[in-house]
Amino acid sequence: MGSPSGSSKLKTRKTNASRTKTYVLDTNVLIHDPHCIFKFDDNNLVIPIEVLEELDSIKMEQSSERGRNARRVHRLLRELLPDSRSMAEGVKLDTGGTLSVVINKYLQSDSTEVPAHYKRFQSLLDFEKKDNRIIAAALFVQENLPPPTILVSKDVNVQLKARAVGLESEDYLNDKAPEEPRFKSYRKIDVSKYELQRFASEGEFELSEEVGKSLFVNEYVLLVSEEGKTMPARHYGDGVLRKLILPEYVKAPGGVPIRPRNLEQRFFMDALLDDTISLITCYGKAGTGKTLLSTVCAIHQTVSSSDCKYDGVSISRPVIGVGKEIGFLPGTLEEKMNPWLQPYYDALEVLIPTKEPRDPQFENKRQRRKVKEKDEATPGKGPQKPYEKLLESGIVEIEALCFIRGRSISHRFFILDEAQQLTPHEVKTVITRISEGSKIVLIGDPAQIDNPYVDSRSNGLVYCSNRMKGQAIAAHVMLTKGERSLLAELAADLL
Repeated sequence: MGSPSGSSKLKTRKTNASRTKTYVLDTNVLIHDPHCIFKFDDNNLVIPIEVLEELDSIKMEQSSERGRNARRVHRLLRELLPDSRSMAEGVKLDTGGTLSVVINKYLQSDSTEVPAHYKRFQSLLDFEKKDNRIIAAALFVQENLPPPTILVSKDVNVQLKARAVGLESEDYLNDKAPEEPRFKSYRKIDVSKYELQRFASEGEFELSEEVGKSLFVNEYVLLVSEEGKTMPARHYGDGVLRKLILPEYVKAPGGVPIRPRNLEQRFFMDALLDDTISLITCYGKAGTGKTLLSTVCAIHQTVSSSDCKYDGVSISRPVIGVGKEIGFLPGTLEEKMNPWLQPYYDALEVLIPTKEPRDPQFENKRQRRKVKEKDEATPGKGPQKPYEKLLESGIVEIEALCFIRGRSISHRFFILDEAQQLTPHEVKTVITRISEGSKIVLIGDPAQIDNPYVDSRSNGLVYCSNRMKGQAIAAHVMLTKGERSLLAELAADLL
């Protein structure tokens, strides 16, 4: 493979006046989005040789999304850079920009052209680390190509170190949602008391053209009259608002009735129970009812309603991320996933409690249940919890995301928790598995992210909500009021 010998080859490209910026790509950007090469318009793209080395080690991960993306990047580069000459000098892309691969000549032991400030940088950082070598390669490019040179990385620490040595650096912004979403929770629309009365009696109301254009399809609103009377509604498109369609309560078989406790939960339940909506995204801090409401509505439509819409409920959440191995936890797949899905067992315990309420009228029922549980108890395991029957029958299934590629999930109610931990590509992988007759609900809190390569604007949950906004089969709800307990609400807000 050829490389720029000295700065001569790179400097010959300074005469190209069409170049406006030079972007140096970090490995994690290519892994995050293999097609990012085509998303920098007509600017100059440079890939350090160290990035190819990192991709080479990652490509061996056979069952992971990272490994698949690394192999995809290699195939793209092989097509775009067919020979060593093109890798060194760069090739023209269809976007109008160019792409090249460079070797940092300043790191060669026999180099005599190292600038003084670069030598100071060499004395500060350990070049055994790939991140530092990538930063050094970006500095080499900055010395030999017209400014500005920008290092693009999804690693915040790499960005900070690059800026510390005088190099401009930024995150990959192509898949970030807008800084300020157009709506946070729901918007209020002022109407007269006569219009509100007509909406209450007819169940439908048509907004003015100006107001209607500002609303997305399936956006939830609150109609407010001059007297302070209110009614919730959903926008069906073309300025038409309709009443929410909600039962008095929903429940799992043998469980307790669940009712929405606030306006936002009513919005969420309306979307969960509407089979014309196939995709729901829901933001909410801890304790707002995301898990409980989605679970009870899923089970209600699977086994409790007179017209069962789904064959079962599938529940999953990322184990660090899509494609990551389950690890060395003992037991079956379900047993390995149990620690990650404990919130759903907690929710099922609330929906179908083991213990009856302390009330005299339930005393006989409680005694009968104790006898039944004693009869059903498995030796060495104790009595069976009521909700375990749903798991044993297959009505409620636990899905591992690392095995979801290639699946076709039909007639299931799929709940994906902690979706903010996924990248946009991983969320796309999951949603494209959903077949006709199925519904998927993505829930999470964009303020609680552990994945180092996504943030509150670039994670899969926010990205999906932003891109699917306004589609007739998609809805978005934001829950802001905690209902778990006063303590949980104070902790979420103040801590």
